[in-house]
Amino acid sequence: MRLSENALVVLKSRYLQKDQEGNIIETPDQLIDRVAKAIADADKLYTSDEKEIQKTYEEFKEIMSELQFLPNTPTLVNAGRPLGQLSACFVLPIDDSMESIFDAVKATALIHKSGGGTGFSFSRLRPKNDIVSSTMGVSSGPVSFMKVFDCATEAIKQGGVRRGANMGILRVDHPDILDFIHCKEKEGEFSNFNISVAITNKFLQALENDEEYELVNPRNGEATGKLKASFVWDEIAKGAHKNGEPGIIFIDRINEKHPLSKEVGIIESTNPCGEQPLLPYESCNLGSINLGKFVKNKAIDFDSLARVVKIAVHFLDNVIDVNKYPLKKIEENTKKNRKIGLGVMGFADLLIDLGIPYNSQEAVKTAEEVMRFIQETSKKASSELAEKRGNFPNYKYSVYAKDEIPMRNATTTTIAPTGSISMIADASSGIEPIFALAYYKQVLDGKRLPYVYERLFNILKERGVYSDALSEKIIDNRGSLKGIEEIPEDVKKLFVTAMDISYKAHIDIQAAFQKYTDNAVSKTINMANSVTVDDVKEAYNYAYKKGLKGITVYRDGSRVDQVLVTPKKEQKIADSFVRPVVLTGFTEKIRTSRGTLYVTVNTVNGEPVEVFANIGKSGGDISALSEAIGRLISIALQNGVHVKSIINTLISITGAQPIWSNGRLIKSVPDAIAQVLRDHFLNHDAKPAEPKKLAGEECPECGSPLEIVEGCAVCRNCGYSRCG
Repeated sequence: MRLSENALVVLKSRYLQKDQEGNIIETPDQLIDRVAKAIADADKLYTSDEKEIQKTYEEFKEIMSELQFLPNTPTLVNAGRPLGQLSACFVLPIDDSMESIFDAVKATALIHKSGGGTGFSFSRLRPKNDIVSSTMGVSSGPVSFMKVFDCATEAIKQGGVRRGANMGILRVDHPDILDFIHCKEKEGEFSNFNISVAITNKFLQALENDEEYELVNPRNGEATGKLKASFVWDEIAKGAHKNGEPGIIFIDRINEKHPLSKEVGIIESTNPCGEQPLLPYESCNLGSINLGKFVKNKAIDFDSLARVVKIAVHFLDNVIDVNKYPLKKIEENTKKNRKIGLGVMGFADLLIDLGIPYNSQEAVKTAEEVMRFIQETSKKASSELAEKRGNFPNYKYSVYAKDEIPMRNATTTTIAPTGSISMIADASSGIEPIFALAYYKQVLDGKRLPYVYERLFNILKERGVYSDALSEKIIDNRGSLKGIEEIPEDVKKLFVTAMDISYKAHIDIQAAFQKYTDNAVSKTINMANSVTVDDVKEAYNYAYKKGLKGITVYRDGSRVDQVLVTPKKEQKIADSFVRPVVLTGFTEKIRTSRGTLYVTVNTVNGEPVEVFANIGKSGGDISALSEAIGRLISIALQNGVHVKSIINTLISITGAQPIWSNGRLIKSVPDAIAQVLRDHFLNHDAKPAEPKKLAGEECPECGSPLEIVEGCAVCRNCGYSRCG
């Protein structure tokens, strides 16, 4: 395999086998060989021809080694290993009973432990304050039970490879819909959930007519009240404008487009990133084709693409047979419908290699052309498999039965997130544009070095305009070429970033792929910081008009912990602060439950740069910890962290014995230090200086920039993903 440095980092940290001491005992080539053999073994269920099985193994190995196709992370990690759980995501039903709720919690724990993500609809749960006849008490409502699932997810780490992720969905006609819309307003709440509102046709009709619509108690089907549709639409848009959530899914459209009849079941939920609507107890088995590998002489090589699509469909169908499912019910339902989700990555790479700007009608046309070809080719491949292996068991309830078209898989296509696997393939994520053309990359010795998107780097070198100073300039420009004079106009036009593109252009690309995709499409609709709530609503309306099954928007800078675009400037290191021999400041004496605390703060130009915290009559650990807090605050201040951020972090930390001191309730030593800083530096007329910090959030594992793509925060350096 020809792998980039980034790919090797991701493989070593997340994919390659390790022994009990944590030593890597597998090479990338051995990983591919392990996966190819394990998946090819499913052919033994259908043939005894060893040559045919060997050919299958070689084909699987070839398309993965060439990075033309990669399956989802659980398949790469677990195929050919004892765990053997190969599915990325599952949907679990939750009925209106304690037994069902906690059965689902248990199933969630098993799924997350095995490396999968889960989706739920909480729409069957009775609303809060509804009567519980068995106890004559009242229900706490669906939002309160979401907390149980959130806490369970927090407690489970997925073997260090993937962390649990959930999708929570509530129908727009549920009586608790407003509580649900606002449940993630506070930063950090339900951090293991993405949430989406299930929008119905009745709601959309009421919205169009500027009318009220009925709220329905799922316990008895009775109307409990009405809400103005436009008011609820506003509340959803306000939430998305504020922090990107909730998303919305058009639940009736999803069921109308589902290839299986209602006799098989009704879709109520999707997987964590929204691209895979599933029936209860179904799993999604996903893989992605790297479109950047199929450009030849400035044109798409459709012959090679057709071959890889056919092999990939065979691969994903085999996954269903060799998979070790976490629950018997999941195995049964998955095998009844045999859904697979073949998707793509590297679409932005493909466009650049073809010389097509992402935000152009030619790009939309290319998206439709490529996905229509993949859809038609995958259907043909599935039909050929059916002739050899038989139709999926629920075939008689499908749209294919009417025309007597053989079909092995109820669905064949999904555009899924490709965070880690796109890094292995050195490809752009899914169908997203390039997020940042340059950024600071964390390297092993703790330093940050400028990284420039390879295709841009090569063109700038060819044009003779590249320099290290120019790369720094691009980083300072939030990873965009916009407004940089040294760069030729045709290069600027071709190399656009997610934030350079209008939200309508984003939606146009998503719609082009959705047009020829069985399931749904994972994509973030990036919006400028300046957009209004009305713009968000217009994006929703446009998405529905264009045929989307769901939409997730993200307004740049809308979160308190801004998910990274790119750092505006590299944060200065601690030793860049040269301490003068003499500093002026003050010392304040405060009584705490652990003794008398002396807080000394030294300043430069009236701003704090140094804090000492000493406590008397306590000694030991308390004295050491107080000194340590002071040192850490000093380092933070000298590295550009604003004093307000430090105060907000430490204020109100509560110890064992809060006491009153000079009219202030002192809850702990950290709280006392924060109160001193607050009283001297925030309670005065001068406006606090703006925080000197990175423009966005850093990866918790490697410190590199995070970016929002495909509906989730991911690190392009180490492969960390908040959504798992």
